[in-house]
Amino acid sequence: MSEVVNSSFGFPPGLILVLGAFLIPFVKGNLRPALLISLPALALILVWSLPDGNSLSIPFLDYTLNPVHSSGEGRLFATIFSIMAMTGGLYAYKQASTLELTAAFIYAGSAIGVTFAGDLITLFIFWEIMALGSTAVVWAAGTESAYRASMRYLLVHLLGGVILMAGITAHVISTGDISFTSMKPDTIGKALILIGFLMNAGAPPFSAWIADTYPEASPSGTVFLSAFTTKTAVFVLLVGFPGTEILIPIGLFMVFYGIIYALLENDMRRILAYSIVNQVGFMVTAIGIGTTLSLNGAAAHAFAHIIYKALLLMSAGSVLMMTDRRKCTDLGGLFQSMPQTALHGIIGALAISAVPFTSGFVTKSLETSAAAYEGMVVVWLLMLAASAGVFLHAGIKFPWFVFFQKDSGLRPPEPPINMRAAMSIFSFLCIFLGIFPNLLYQILPYPIDYEPYTTGHIVTQFQVLLFAGFAFFALLPLMKRTLTITLDFDWFYRRFLKAVGTEFSIHMGSFVERSTNAIMKRLQNLFDKLHMQNGPQGILGNTSPSSSMVLWVAVILVSSLLLYYF
Repeated sequence: MSEVVNSSFGFPPGLILVLGAFLIPFVKGNLRPALLISLPALALILVWSLPDGNSLSIPFLDYTLNPVHSSGEGRLFATIFSIMAMTGGLYAYKQASTLELTAAFIYAGSAIGVTFAGDLITLFIFWEIMALGSTAVVWAAGTESAYRASMRYLLVHLLGGVILMAGITAHVISTGDISFTSMKPDTIGKALILIGFLMNAGAPPFSAWIADTYPEASPSGTVFLSAFTTKTAVFVLLVGFPGTEILIPIGLFMVFYGIIYALLENDMRRILAYSIVNQVGFMVTAIGIGTTLSLNGAAAHAFAHIIYKALLLMSAGSVLMMTDRRKCTDLGGLFQSMPQTALHGIIGALAISAVPFTSGFVTKSLETSAAAYEGMVVVWLLMLAASAGVFLHAGIKFPWFVFFQKDSGLRPPEPPINMRAAMSIFSFLCIFLGIFPNLLYQILPYPIDYEPYTTGHIVTQFQVLLFAGFAFFALLPLMKRTLTITLDFDWFYRRFLKAVGTEFSIHMGSFVERSTNAIMKRLQNLFDKLHMQNGPQGILGNTSPSSSMVLWVAVILVSSLLLYYF
């Protein structure tokens, strides 16, 4: 068996959550929340205790695995993943099933494992564990729709895993190198690796799996799902393909795709799911720009996005749990009996809209400034327009239709205290990071000297927000929600491919039946001929009296003796 060859041993931080997850089913009562908080806290301490570079090397076949490779990018993403696991565990522990909590911590731990992977093999192992863990999180909701969504989700990610594995194999065969470093998609292997990463990011044409799957999970399950899969994809793109120009149009497509579909949606959690695609599109675009400012912007945006998107989904999940309703047409006026939940939802909406003095403003402005500094006028204008679109669908539409708008007559109470505590933590972080951005800037991958609160930035952003707000309320009659179904690319594998598969099965079944009948007919003819030769009436089946047979045997025996004698 392989042996560890590094003298300085470093334990993989993600394994603390993966292995600790298996303790969750055996811990009950008040010890469970303590475990759910202590495991991520211990992982976070270890993340910041490890030195830069490889802390663990393991020989494997002809290669050396580096499962503990600490870097600025990995430390940043591992930090927010640990915070997310801790706060998500607090939000979930009272109402989430044991299966969901166990799967969620395996999911979170494997995401941290990806951020510390120094080689492609280790990355792929944690990548696939993450896919299985996230599938179990969806499945844990226990509904038929969740089960169907989890199977579609698993198929998409298994396809992505196969593409990624094919790319890694081709890359290793051509170069003999398994290290996970910056690369360009100039070979078939590297191109396949890029495609595998983009599938997890929700890039076209596989963006629909996010909105198809995440809203079918439990209220807490959706919160966990929003944090890890797409952000690990951002991390691997940030490390593996910085400055890859094809990412710019891909990212811009994701930005406007998410806005358009979110504006069309009636389901509050599908609105926020499409918003994930939109926000990740900003990050992918910034990675494609490839400057230190834009890469810092993508990393900072991912950090802040996990917090405010989880806050928005916590608010929506609280509404779903207390009302058992998820469509905007069935909601409204909930601020009257759920003021704390409404306040947290509004803070999350302000942060995602990049309102000054929130975390969204101090992170998104890095990306837009990077485009402007590089002279990419079209990209800058599109990102600025998209910022208005974000304010439309997530900043105004979600809180307006859920908590205000018409009075639905519903008067649900506030959610349990653990859910309110988790929302309070993330609301505080949204404002704290907006007021003290340098605390986040100090842990970004590259040194940064940037001031977000300039007059130009603030004025420009307020102009965008005011224009978007005016447009929303001026066009409010057109924004009225109706009971509609939004068709997306997932229609192909939910309906079209299913219909094709059904037709194929019917025709193949008919072909098999005809072929089987033809074969059986030929066999029956063969058996009939054999029966004619060997049956009771056949020539080989005719009988003779035993006396004549004895006589002939005696004659043959005497003849053989005589021949032998002479």
